[in-house]
Amino acid sequence: MEHKKTYNAKELKTPKGSLIIEGPISPKKLASFQFHEDLVAFRPPEQQHRALIEIAELPEGRIIVARNRDIIVGYVTFLYPDPLERWSEGNMENLIELGAIEVIPEYRGCSVGKNLLIVSMMDDAMEDYIIITTEYYWHWDLKGTGLNVWEYRKVMEKMMNAGGLVWYATDDPEISSHPANCLMVRIGERVDLDSIQRFDQLRFMNRFMY
Repeated sequence: MEHKKTYNAKELKTPKGSLIIEGPISPKKLASFQFHEDLVAFRPPEQQHRALIEIAELPEGRIIVARNRDIIVGYVTFLYPDPLERWSEGNMENLIELGAIEVIPEYRGCSVGKNLLIVSMMDDAMEDYIIITTEYYWHWDLKGTGLNVWEYRKVMEKMMNAGGLVWYATDDPEISSHPANCLMVRIGERVDLDSIQRFDQLRFMNRFMY
């Protein structure tokens, strides 16, 4: 499968000033930007910056960023699912995962996450993919936001809806381990029925187990 990537950008005006939301961006361009020191959700900022550059180098990898001049203040990643997850077991070339989305605290509440997803889906190539994201409450910044699990889930779901991702049922044990966890999915307009059926089999792998 050919992995086309068409660059898109938009300006987002916020009370803290204007941001450029753009991508998928090249590894070279990504390396030229500074990475804000408050992007610490997954690993130390310099390590996460390197990880994003590596993702951008993958044929299917896509990084969309929000930046204030040359400082990245938010990003979203798309790539093939982790080989250790059930979602990779179907070896589906047209199934990619929204792996991470992060925005620095200073810009939270400014619709940055929502606009990262809107710009991601402006690329017509996304209509060829089933896009999934797995949300686990233990990854959520409940302390930093002051929200409880259900309030955070509502905010997160609304943000994902902006990118066309909606809730889907699954019997995945990790997702099923807490009612706030969820699988969210966007099925592109050009995804064939066979792929949708294969995806349904991945969603419900324990259906015939007793």
